[in-house]
Amino acid sequence: MKLIIQIPCYNEQESLPITLKGIPRAFRGIDECELLVVDDGSTDRTVEVASQEGVHHVVRLKNHKGLAEAFSRGLDAALMRGADLIVNIDADNQYHAQDIQKLIDPILAGEADMVIGDRRIEKIAHYSFIKKVLQRMGSWIVRHISGTQVPDATSGFRAFSREAALRLNVISQFTYTLETVIQAGKKNIPIQHIEVATHESIRPSRLFSNIPSYLKRSMATITRIYALYEPLKIFLYVGMSVFGAGLLISIRFLVYFMLGKGAGHIQSLILSAVLMIVGFQIGLIGLLADIISANRRLTEETLYRIKKMELERTSGITEGKEKRE
Repeated sequence: MKLIIQIPCYNEQESLPITLKGIPRAFRGIDECELLVVDDGSTDRTVEVASQEGVHHVVRLKNHKGLAEAFSRGLDAALMRGADLIVNIDADNQYHAQDIQKLIDPILAGEADMVIGDRRIEKIAHYSFIKKVLQRMGSWIVRHISGTQVPDATSGFRAFSREAALRLNVISQFTYTLETVIQAGKKNIPIQHIEVATHESIRPSRLFSNIPSYLKRSMATITRIYALYEPLKIFLYVGMSVFGAGLLISIRFLVYFMLGKGAGHIQSLILSAVLMIVGFQIGLIGLLADIISANRRLTEETLYRIKKMELERTSGITEGKEKRE
């Protein structure tokens, strides 16, 4: 059983050594443990520091592509290097790396394919009241639309089985945390959450510059991913709302017409007709999007099988080389 711990980094020359020193090198139920750093186009000495600290693998992106892309590249690299389990941990030393064992235990026991560390946001002293409220609200929304029970959807401390890593396809360019939880729920990937401890952050978050910006991008990500997996619901709700507004206006016109006052409300009749037609068209778009969604599921299944075949081929080549040696 091989575990690869991946650490996405962007200009982390100061915090990376501290994070690496806190990571255990042996775990119960694990035969091999390796460290993989994903350098997201750093302009400082992050790569040199990683090498000096004995990191087994470094994946370098030529320019800064963002956390979601770095995470996705890390998963692919870990799988290609034979990982049976993958743990993602941030480079800012936010998490207690000793809790890695707690994250991988449910996967080793066959109880889950994805485990997320619950930071218990409400108990973190250095988090502001507004941040705690927003985190709880965001996690509630994600739980509601994903059908999962994850209390801390934005936690980056999480573990994946090989199967889960093969199934997940990160599309967002902002953050992987929300998207992967929603995908896990919609793809019926067994998911659990475990309480983990945290340190006070060494540096401010680089994911967003201010709270309004974070809210805007997070809601856009949630809406986009939910629409990707439940397009018929999204378009039907919108279409029915528009159609309903047109229907109410038409009823209002009929009331006036029956009272003999319809002559002054022709504009209402025109508006109601337009709204009802638009609402109906939005519903048809939802039906078309649902058909396209079915094709997406087939494409994802094909991609999963291709990834699995590539890994099996790579594994076979590696085993053949070892036998010859």
